[in-house]
Amino acid sequence: MNSRLETPDDASPSGRPWLLATFVFVCVVITIAPLTIRGTSCGQDFDFHFESWMSVVRHWHQGVFYPHWIASANYGAGEPRFVFYPPLCWILGAVLGIFLHWTRISFAFTLICLIAMAATCYHMAREWLPPFTSALASGLYITNPYILFVIYERSALAEFLAAIWLPLLFLYALRKKPSTTQLALVIALLWLTDPPAAVMGSYTLALIVTVAALSQRSFTLITRAAAAMALGLGLSAFYLIPAVYEQRWVEIYRALATGMRIQDSFLFEHTGMAYHDQVLRSASWIAVVMLIATFAAIAALIALRSTRLHPLRQHGRPLLILAAVITLLLFPVSLPIWYTLPKLRFLQFPWRWLLVLGLIAAVFVAEALVTLFPRILPRSVGAPLKPSVGLSGLVVLVIAAITATHAYSHYWQRCDDQDNVRAQRAAHNSPGFEGTDEYTPAPADNSTIQIGLPPIRVVATATADQAADEPSDDTADQSSDSDDDNPGNPDWQPAPHVLLPAAITIRLWHIEHIVASIHSPQPGFAVFRLMNYPAWRITVTEWAVPQTDSSRPSGARVPGRQVRDDGLLAIPISAGTSTIDIRYGATPDVWAGRIISLVALVFWLALSAKIWARRGIIERNASRTPAQ
Repeated sequence: MNSRLETPDDASPSGRPWLLATFVFVCVVITIAPLTIRGTSCGQDFDFHFESWMSVVRHWHQGVFYPHWIASANYGAGEPRFVFYPPLCWILGAVLGIFLHWTRISFAFTLICLIAMAATCYHMAREWLPPFTSALASGLYITNPYILFVIYERSALAEFLAAIWLPLLFLYALRKKPSTTQLALVIALLWLTDPPAAVMGSYTLALIVTVAALSQRSFTLITRAAAAMALGLGLSAFYLIPAVYEQRWVEIYRALATGMRIQDSFLFEHTGMAYHDQVLRSASWIAVVMLIATFAAIAALIALRSTRLHPLRQHGRPLLILAAVITLLLFPVSLPIWYTLPKLRFLQFPWRWLLVLGLIAAVFVAEALVTLFPRILPRSVGAPLKPSVGLSGLVVLVIAAITATHAYSHYWQRCDDQDNVRAQRAAHNSPGFEGTDEYTPAPADNSTIQIGLPPIRVVATATADQAADEPSDDTADQSSDSDDDNPGNPDWQPAPHVLLPAAITIRLWHIEHIVASIHSPQPGFAVFRLMNYPAWRITVTEWAVPQTDSSRPSGARVPGRQVRDDGLLAIPISAGTSTIDIRYGATPDVWAGRIISLVALVFWLALSAKIWARRGIIERNASRTPAQ
């Protein structure tokens, strides 16, 4: 009897991979059912991602492979979103946008992520558990309530995408055989997918390898993790270094405004902000359910295995301690930890740790099911499968159905007239949309940017004709009438006696390259519908008035820019004809990141080749050794 309990997966469908794959695929189908039935869910971040995907496709059509600027933000004035938002999410969405209709992108994105999550979770679990238990863990991982909350309520698609890499982080961090290059690649992928998930992954890595190393009385895991972390950061440096360095050029502190601070989002916290508290309440109940499931499964395993978490054994302790630490971080008593550990407070919401807890819960609950049910339902003589196997699979499918039904009725968000795909595609072209506060170039106030600004206008003074100025009577009337629809962003109307009678010819207006000729009878300032940002490289070529055949243009870079409250780019011009060339250029931090990533990539390839060569030699020697 004890022998049979030590192998709870025997007589399972392990020998029939197609059956395991079918089971996992059914879990995927159940999870994505709300999208299939009700269509796109316009959750909190859906607009943000959809706008990004459309902008990247436009960049690619204009020949820019790696974009930095999104033109439609701030009502056409743009923002450096792609400097700070990691690339893998917007690359995947844009690729899908090229091949599929925009109304199907959300479904395709979700389906790809769910399948990839199931595959990586199975790959991780299979290293520790039998095949059927691994399949159960995969099904539980993709159907856990927090994942559905991320998909349907929040539409936090980068965080969703990052869930693919977490199982591989656990696998390569705790694996005994060499896995430095694999772990480094996973760390790089996390940073290139979602910074909050990467921060959680980094602290998770540090904790589990420390616990495992102390348990095994060996520091090999710590050394390997440190090397992999350095190499992974190097591989992602082309994104990380500009994203970190250029934070001084934007108002990144707005990401930690009221409602976005750690102390505002501990479980069942009450802030008085209705929508925030509603979302927090949902996340809190999800946390309660997941914590109960996790620790109930651990308790069952300990009771049934005489204090051994078999077959997890070695890896059970790091996962158990990590689950306990995550529980602590969900409550106010942990506030000093959040503000002591570097960058941890930028997670904004403590319940984001449920992304990691979901993986731990999936492993422990799956193992608890295949351990508990054989004691309840002994195998019938001659039966092809143990009843416990079928019951375990049925329980997971029931869990998936319950969470999907709850997501269908509570998390799925209806697209209103401004959020649906058609409206977003229209707004992407004109008039644009509100910018992201934390990506606003400093020291601008993006709430003063007006709607419907012309691409270029010439004014007498650099600070003229902006929303901060006292508007004309007509403009004031219009602003008061439209306050509810466009608070702080009245439709633009030219202020009297401010605009100069200039002839403007736009020769090129791409997202990251603009060329225009301006003929002005007197000196002034060309104000572009473009946010001022240090990465813009501006060249002005001027012809003096009167222009003669012997006139020669004088081209010069514009070192200084005039500061406006609305943050728009104002370029001084002389009387006569001026040709202005504006290009988004690679700043020194961008070049530094590219060089570091290139060096890291060469080192990673060399190390991988060396490992593969050594593995090949070992395998050849093993094949030549005569059988004993």
